[in-house]
Amino acid sequence: MAKSRPRKRHAAAIGAAALLVAVLGVAAVRAAAGPTEAGGVPLRDLAAEQGVRIGAAVNPYLLEDAPDYRALVAEQYGSVTAQNVMKWNTLQPERGEYDFSTADTLTAFADEHDQAMRGHTLLWHQQNPEWLAEGDFGPEELRSIMRDHIDTVVGEHFAGRVYAWDVINEPFRDSGGELRPNLWLDTLGADYIAEALHTAHEADPDARLYINEFNVEGRNPKSDALYELAASLLEQGAPLHGIGLQSHFHAGTVPEDMVANMRRFTDLGLEVTVTELDISVEVPADEEELRVQARDYRTVVENCLRVSGCTGITVWGIGDADSWIPSWFPGRGAALPFDEDYAPKPAYGSLQEALGG
Repeated sequence: MAKSRPRKRHAAAIGAAALLVAVLGVAAVRAAAGPTEAGGVPLRDLAAEQGVRIGAAVNPYLLEDAPDYRALVAEQYGSVTAQNVMKWNTLQPERGEYDFSTADTLTAFADEHDQAMRGHTLLWHQQNPEWLAEGDFGPEELRSIMRDHIDTVVGEHFAGRVYAWDVINEPFRDSGGELRPNLWLDTLGADYIAEALHTAHEADPDARLYINEFNVEGRNPKSDALYELAASLLEQGAPLHGIGLQSHFHAGTVPEDMVANMRRFTDLGLEVTVTELDISVEVPADEEELRVQARDYRTVVENCLRVSGCTGITVWGIGDADSWIPSWFPGRGAALPFDEDYAPKPAYGSLQEALGG
């Protein structure tokens, strides 16, 4: 039934009032997280104006123990990725025994602060519990285990609360274009990738499903192999929605052909997302290294904004004190936009500028 114009105005006024209340409510919750030293418009608000998300990988234990960390996550980021607490060894430490307590702490924080939740990760060659990694299962039993885990995690527990999943993480060898030998490939063959995607889609048809990989930001044998895999999966009708570019860079190494590489994936009809961005320098860092780092952060964001199918950028951590880089790459670090005391670095300012702030 058609509505009269005055009734439309009344409905619009009610809608506008409700939106204002919602916006003020979110702002109040974020402000209640505590003050930060980051100046200007928060990154999450600038990104939203550009039609993308900017997020962070978050450690729920630091949310409880580090007030500055908690405040920055709430204030600056519009999406949250679980660093570790959605991996097999945390969610299913013993066969058939699930523990969602810590992951639920993270999703509750995201809900409280109006943040989208990204799931990481369903199938990976690392951080598997001993019972799975050393189980010596045959194909049918392993397939049943995989389906049960995905059904329980994606469908029964997180459906409607996690908007995207890294279904397959790092399926290729560190370099080159060969699939990585792992539990899934060795037992189920290469079809494990399509099967996992179908299972996740059946568990939550609304979730965006990704393959997440490193060293595939520019054109090289590994990204070529990922492109061929993605094209093949789509041709088979597999529910693949996006490609995650991890983007763990050393300062000064952002590929010049990153935009062109991203576009060939979006030309397939896929999304691309920068899922694990950090840019390390030699430590102790000097002003020139931090300048190059800031330039690279800006370049990555600008690259995303130049590609219509790029949905956002996630930084892998909050401050330099909680970065994974120093423990894996001795002599390198200072890889994040905030320093060890959670004060903003030049990289933070470059992110603001790239997003139009």
